[in-house]
Amino acid sequence: MGLFERYLSVWVALAITFGIVAGSIMPSAFSLIAGFEYAHVNIVIAVLIWLMIYPMMVQIDFSSIKDVGKKPKGLVLTIVINWLIKPFTMALLGWLFFKGIFADFVDPQTATEYIAGMILLGVAPCTAMVFVWSQLTKGDANYTLVQVSINDIIMIFAFAPIAGLLLGVTDITVPWDTLLLSVVLYVLIPLVAGAVTRKKLDKEDDHTCLNNFLKVMKPYSIIGLLATVALLFGFQSQTLIEKPEAIVLIAIPLLIQTYGIFAIAYIAAKKMGLAHNIAAPACMIATSNFFELAVAVAISLFGLHSGAALATVVGVLVEVPVMLSLVYFANKTRHWFN
Repeated sequence: MGLFERYLSVWVALAITFGIVAGSIMPSAFSLIAGFEYAHVNIVIAVLIWLMIYPMMVQIDFSSIKDVGKKPKGLVLTIVINWLIKPFTMALLGWLFFKGIFADFVDPQTATEYIAGMILLGVAPCTAMVFVWSQLTKGDANYTLVQVSINDIIMIFAFAPIAGLLLGVTDITVPWDTLLLSVVLYVLIPLVAGAVTRKKLDKEDDHTCLNNFLKVMKPYSIIGLLATVALLFGFQSQTLIEKPEAIVLIAIPLLIQTYGIFAIAYIAAKKMGLAHNIAAPACMIATSNFFELAVAVAISLFGLHSGAALATVVGVLVEVPVMLSLVYFANKTRHWFN
């Protein structure tokens, strides 16, 4: 685990601080960046998101899918959690907190946008960070690769319908053309580009070229993430300075969702009799969110200054320390699965 991954929460916190300070000092510069749009897609943010997502997609080895039948129980567990449970519990928690418990603290329009951001986080499963969580829990690396590959393929077809359904149920107008464009831009194209790149670089008996390429791309991926976070919080700086409690309000239901989903997955894994090196990564994959995709889609659907975009970025801040705590718990309870 590299220095960046280990202290991701610190780097993100620094990027947030820089964004808020810069946004309050140079609002005109951020307004100029916000104006670079085409078809509801901010060009600057789109490039930065691509810098994040593309290297992750290159890591995915789709030839591993042929091994899908070797350990089906773990795969079934994550597919059920990721696509049939997690999106719906996230929508429910969003509605419960921002239309109920926190209704007096947030205006209705902003509350609706927060719910939308939470839904987009809930519908976007697992990131490349899952490989880190799997490694830290001594998970089966090949199995993790199969899991991520299958979930990415499902995401191409399931993300837009489920997101559209849940956004519609919560009375949010769904711009379907923008939603579908976002899936093509931020899932399909990077996935295909990643697969083509991997095929060109990777040799069956020599992974040197691929590993060197990933090593070169890693700093750009980090820059993309931190620059996106800084820009988003810069766009939102005035709101955050006036209402810093917004981050806390968003973080509470996100924390409940993350720990709750992990508990469901972990208990189910134990009941299913999975080995720990399968159960641990399966539960991490079921719990983790593809926050890069959620951020990109929230911006495309609702705008850079929206509460939805802010909610997805708070998801970045919450996820890493929470996932590290779950890694610690999984390692401490390894004997449960022996």
